Amino acid sequence: MKNKIPLNIRNNLRFLVIEVSTQLASLERYFIEPTPHHAAAVISRSGYAMNLTQRIHADSYQYIACHKEKKTATLLFTALSTIAGSLEQVSQLCGDCIQHACTITHHACLQASHYTDLLEQVSYAIRLIEPAIFTNNTQLALKIGSVEQQLKITCDGLIANYVVALKNKVFIEDLIAALFVARSVEHIGDALLNISEALISGSLGQTVNIDRYHALHDFISHLKKKDNQDWGLKTLAHTRSGSTISALRKKHRRQNTILAVFKDGTKRKLQDEQESVKTWHQLYPGIAPRILSYNSRGESAALLIEHLQGVTFENVLLHQSVKLQRAALAQLCITLKSVWQTTRREKKVCAHFMGQLQTRLTEIYHLHPQFKQPTQQIGHLNVPAFESLLKQAQHNEAQLKPHFSVYIHGDFNSDNIIYNPAQHKINFIDLHRSGYMDYVQDVSVFMISNYRLQVLDKSLKQNVLGLTLDFYHFAAQFAKQNHDSSFELRLALGLARSFATSTRFILDKSLANAMFFRARYLIEQVLSIMNSEQRITYRVPIAEIFVG
Repeated sequence: MKNKIPLNIRNNLRFLVIEVSTQLASLERYFIEPTPHHAAAVISRSGYAMNLTQRIHADSYQYIACHKEKKTATLLFTALSTIAGSLEQVSQLCGDCIQHACTITHHACLQASHYTDLLEQVSYAIRLIEPAIFTNNTQLALKIGSVEQQLKITCDGLIANYVVALKNKVFIEDLIAALFVARSVEHIGDALLNISEALISGSLGQTVNIDRYHALHDFISHLKKKDNQDWGLKTLAHTRSGSTISALRKKHRRQNTILAVFKDGTKRKLQDEQESVKTWHQLYPGIAPRILSYNSRGESAALLIEHLQGVTFENVLLHQSVKLQRAALAQLCITLKSVWQTTRREKKVCAHFMGQLQTRLTEIYHLHPQFKQPTQQIGHLNVPAFESLLKQAQHNEAQLKPHFSVYIHGDFNSDNIIYNPAQHKINFIDLHRSGYMDYVQDVSVFMISNYRLQVLDKSLKQNVLGLTLDFYHFAAQFAKQNHDSSFELRLALGLARSFATSTRFILDKSLANAMFFRARYLIEQVLSIMNSEQRITYRVPIAEIFVG
């Protein structure tokens, strides 16, 4: 990697490492001998570290701009910029330690010997940065990151000691200052962890954190025991729930040959997905991918998942022929009907569409505060606030439970459906929200995910609308065959829920307004007929609300 880094960045990074090491040494000397001279050696030099960092930032951004088509170059210079910023943070934290420690009159309150040991470990980690960069050595990067945990354990112990001592109400000001010192030293560990993760990301050409690296390393080590090949990783997607999805492939294979999918995220979410996949295999074998391996570390976890052949339904809609689109929709309808019939059970479950929307209102209003309007009066017409409509609909929704439930996907967006045209097969992915529920939940989410595509080409737009209408007719026919008399009303509320909640991911004000007003319109329609005979004959105006 050394030859890939321009000389000016290498030199400034070298000076920055030396500068931070010098400040750490001065801070350590102050803990041993708290004199104004040692304090000044830290405080007076904070500006130099900031200047060096700014130079590295500027040069890195310039090189990123010049090599923006090269992902590896972008990751490398982003990593260097992150390392520089974290080193400056260590410099600032050294200054913070001095500022707080200088106010302590009874130096014994600080228990300084603990800090000198910790700062020696930090200095050792700082010395490893350049060798780790120039040799692409992830083991050195891991050693740097491991110091964070040591600092946290010791500092948490010191803080506990200070809190106990505070109860004696002696040397209160000194102990409070000591608490701030401990927190500042602990935050140095956070900076080292950032440096470690930046080093690993730059080395792998892939953005990773420590937990993700360990999970990936364990998987690849396991695979190498079976097949001693070099393995590569390519990011496929970053989900809104915080997971990263990557393709795992042998490096000597063709670029597009994916052997498995590596997915990491929070332990809770991936445990839910693992359990859901297990249930899918029991209830409807073959529709969910196989979980090849599961690994957890702390609050993070990772799954190695079978790679499914085919393309997403979203890809089919946007990039494939009309013939293939029709074939994919036909197979999707056949599969869904089979799933719903196979997993059906005679137990009422309310989807609580309005309750789901209620829980997301805060997020919606943060991005679109214009939606939060009070009740208004226009002449003799009373226009209730959206939240007032929501409460009324939430109360009425309890009357609309279907008399049966099925096992649903739970996040049935078109990019979570895989179609294999060669085998005429449908598969589901991203299954952490699966469970027994009203099938209208999946129907409404799928339809709105098609609307959100906002296709500009007129003929393609008509195709998407036509496919959405066909899907609606399929679901309505299923409802009729199963004597589901409240299907249309629940679909209206489900569509309203998805129209409104989707706006929290949309910055385009015009599109967001169109979706939010559609949600309001549908809720108003349901409320206007809930207690009349019209509820029996009501049909959602699909063609009208899905245009524009």
